[in-house]
Amino acid sequence: MKKIRSFVFLIFSIFLFNFAGSDVLKFDDFFIDNTMRIDYFHSGDAQNEWISLDKVYQQGIWAGSMHNLIYPFNNGRYFIKIYDVKSKSLIYSKGFNSYFGEYKTTDLAGKGIMRTFHETAMIPYPKEKIRFVIEYRGKNNDLKSLFNTEINPNGIGIIKESLIDGVKVWEINKKGDPHKKVDLVFVGEGFSIEEQDEFRKDVQRLCSLFFEHEPYKRFKESFNVYAVCKPSQESGTDEPRLGVFKNTSISTSFNSLGLSRYLLTEDNKSLRDITAHVPYDTIAIVVNSERYGGGGIYNFYCVFTTNEKSNEYLFLHEFGHSFGGLADEYYSSAVTYNDFYPKGIEPLEPNITALLDPENLKWKSLVTKGIKIPTPWGKEKLDKMGQEFSKREDFFKNNKYKDKVGAFEGAGYSSKGLFRPMLDCIMFSTRTTSYCKVCEKAIERVIKYYSY
Repeated sequence: MKKIRSFVFLIFSIFLFNFAGSDVLKFDDFFIDNTMRIDYFHSGDAQNEWISLDKVYQQGIWAGSMHNLIYPFNNGRYFIKIYDVKSKSLIYSKGFNSYFGEYKTTDLAGKGIMRTFHETAMIPYPKEKIRFVIEYRGKNNDLKSLFNTEINPNGIGIIKESLIDGVKVWEINKKGDPHKKVDLVFVGEGFSIEEQDEFRKDVQRLCSLFFEHEPYKRFKESFNVYAVCKPSQESGTDEPRLGVFKNTSISTSFNSLGLSRYLLTEDNKSLRDITAHVPYDTIAIVVNSERYGGGGIYNFYCVFTTNEKSNEYLFLHEFGHSFGGLADEYYSSAVTYNDFYPKGIEPLEPNITALLDPENLKWKSLVTKGIKIPTPWGKEKLDKMGQEFSKREDFFKNNKYKDKVGAFEGAGYSSKGLFRPMLDCIMFSTRTTSYCKVCEKAIERVIKYYSY
């Protein structure tokens, strides 16, 4: 019995060591409690891409964990890696996706049309010189160097200017030390100076809805929630297909990447200038529009409109992308991506799989005992129903696999060859505002990464 306890303790210790890395890296050895904001330009097309440095800032306290400095998740099409120049040690890392990363999969990028996007890396402020490295995924999802440069945190090129004026800040759900919490900031977009109270009420309502859903409900005490807004000169957002253009604080726009309902912003600098007023780990942009739309990019930001009929779904779905690193599980809606998930390559996201190794499914520990892999859920029957709403609802309601975890074909924009964990999920359809068991578990792991 003593040997068993010792073995269990050893395994638990190894888990803590790998997850936190606190036995190897001590925050105070390499960092001070400030944030280094590294702005850069990300340019290219489908075949070529490069990075050029813009500006480096020293800003407020570090919002992230002081213990979990090396990213434990193999997710993100790009990776930031920070090395201490003197010791050559890896002292910080994080995976992410980007607007450019999506653009490079479009037809325009495939035709060689170059675009440039502004991006930001947020890291704890180093004491000594660092090597700032950005890596990208090759065809087999292996990481390759894209850019690296030295940055001297004590150099005269570091910008230490005051934050921009005119930004209002509200503490919505302050629960404690930012280093031990998930710091979520809602950013108001397209709200005039007369509509600031409306924005605050929208955030309070969304915050209440957010904590009604798992796993956020269970981890409510692990979140600090802020709202920030710089009043826009005009209300609303750009709708290019309707010839509507608004002068707003962060220049969001529908029709991003050519998709009518895809709503993003390319004005990363303005966004980061506004969010700098609070410590934050993750950004949610609330757009003052009744039209249905949004978007979410992993460890970048999520965007959604204030349409009360759908913004609970929109927020939770897009936040699943930006915070949890979850993939879209649907396969029937139009997208502008080409080979977003190449055949024969296992996707990085935790909630879809190419099922290349059925015996070692990435969510194996949650699979329903005795279920068939892949799971015969009646996909062909559903596809033949087309848009017959009532029949489709009955199909999901009465399906014998509705509460089971298996491998259901149809996911990641592909009808064939990609699989999702459960019959339905907020990442699959608008039918529900709940995450499936696998998505919920993935989000829980991210919450613990920031708050433990």
